[in-house]
Amino acid sequence: MVAATPSEFGLHNREVKLPGGSVEPFPGQSTESLPTRSTEMLNKVELKRELGLFSAVNLNVGCMIGSGIFISPSIALERAGSVGLCLVIWAVCGAISLMGALTFVELSSVVPRSGAEYSYFLEAFGSLHKFWGPLPSFVCAFINVCILNPTSTAVIILTFSEYVCHPFAHQMSGMTPESQDMVKKMIAIVGLGLMTVINFMSVKLYVRMQNIFSVCKLVVCGIVILTGVVLLCTGETENLSKGSEGSAASPENLALAFYGCLWSYGGWSTITVITEEVKKPEVNVLRSIVITLPLVTAVYLMMNVAYMTILTIPEMVTASAVAVVFGDRMLGVMNFIIPVGVAISTFGCALNNQFATARLCYVAGREGHMVEAFSYIHMRRLTPAPAVLLQGLLAFLFIISGDIKSLIDFCSFLVWIFYGFAMVALMVMRKTKKDASRHYKVRHSVSSELWAELIKWTDFKSCRSSVVLSRDLFICFQVPVFIPVLVILVALFLCLVPIITDPTPKYFLALLFIGLGMILYVPLVYHKFRPKWMSE
Repeated sequence: MVAATPSEFGLHNREVKLPGGSVEPFPGQSTESLPTRSTEMLNKVELKRELGLFSAVNLNVGCMIGSGIFISPSIALERAGSVGLCLVIWAVCGAISLMGALTFVELSSVVPRSGAEYSYFLEAFGSLHKFWGPLPSFVCAFINVCILNPTSTAVIILTFSEYVCHPFAHQMSGMTPESQDMVKKMIAIVGLGLMTVINFMSVKLYVRMQNIFSVCKLVVCGIVILTGVVLLCTGETENLSKGSEGSAASPENLALAFYGCLWSYGGWSTITVITEEVKKPEVNVLRSIVITLPLVTAVYLMMNVAYMTILTIPEMVTASAVAVVFGDRMLGVMNFIIPVGVAISTFGCALNNQFATARLCYVAGREGHMVEAFSYIHMRRLTPAPAVLLQGLLAFLFIISGDIKSLIDFCSFLVWIFYGFAMVALMVMRKTKKDASRHYKVRHSVSSELWAELIKWTDFKSCRSSVVLSRDLFICFQVPVFIPVLVILVALFLCLVPIITDPTPKYFLALLFIGLGMILYVPLVYHKFRPKWMSE
């Protein structure tokens, strides 16, 4: 494995030296063609661009549609109190996620590097102050790499084990609750090991697997939706006809209901975490987000309607696996399709989450904000192997402890702190990087010109002009200022209301981890002190 040097646009290359000044051959390269001195040749070892538009859309879909839609419907419905308010919250969360995703599109055009929030914070604030400037990016990397994303992976893979065990519920009924919990955790650990091997072995293998998993989960969602449509056509509307009856109006319940739904929408920024591995990012980042968010929002709304056609509010609230209960009641002998499909869905989501987090760890290591070893790339497999292994280890530690519902609240709390701060970074770069390129390329055709005019009419195209080159139209993409402001307000609401109304230790623990990151920043980054074991 070799280390990656900090550089622009992800050209993370380093000379590969062996004893005596020779250069190590790459797979398939003849040793006769190698120079005798390393100074005669610079071999590039870098992460390759393997994700096209189809894979980018599948990555976003795979990260967003995971465990949330199969667990959070009951959490959101319990706290909303009514069918009508629950559906409104799902729709509003979809709109909020779309607006947040559009701001990340602009951010990725200004900072076309992997790392998402981490890279945006570093670019926006890094040069403003010697001490405070790099601090937000370091805290972001520390929390995401060491706490937030491994926790999310643990939540998702535990849900995977729950659905794997469901077909064997009768056989496991004679076991004690402790034994059942142990079996589920062992299955989760096996699944974690398998996905770690996939991410370690090859990016191409990962792309193939995540494409398969994303298609499978959409098929499962389609089965649920089609069943709901059939029920509606046959007059099953009793539960839906209750509307907003019983709605909960307290700020605490609304905030926690939003938590449950927004957890399900989480993952819309994933494509910007791996920008350097996307083919034609100036085209595919925007397109993948524009395709994914409306698709996922529609799927979530239709799945909730399908659930509510047959399950009452108490049934959904008490069900540990809503989709499985739905399948047991409606699919008869084919009910195994739902737990199998959901297991595939959640496994794919965890696989995507680990893939993206390993890239964030790698980028932070490249910038000197993580142990140098995490910036290394496997020579033959061209994967950030040490970063992948770290994510596997941390997720394992979270699997052996924790409650899914509390982890969802904990994760959402941290996610929206960074989303809100990313909006601040966007507005800072509007001032400090006025001349930065914000162009995205679309095909020069009648449809693309109409789309450009629509963007112009809605003030999305507010950076003067588009550029037409050959058959390509470059749209200058800049979101209206009210969008980042609105996302900041939503982030403040979701972060402050639960702390004020229910000051449980989990929220203060999240703030404690942020404080720990700030403490570690002083010696490790600001003073550049590294113990010997960190540099060897």
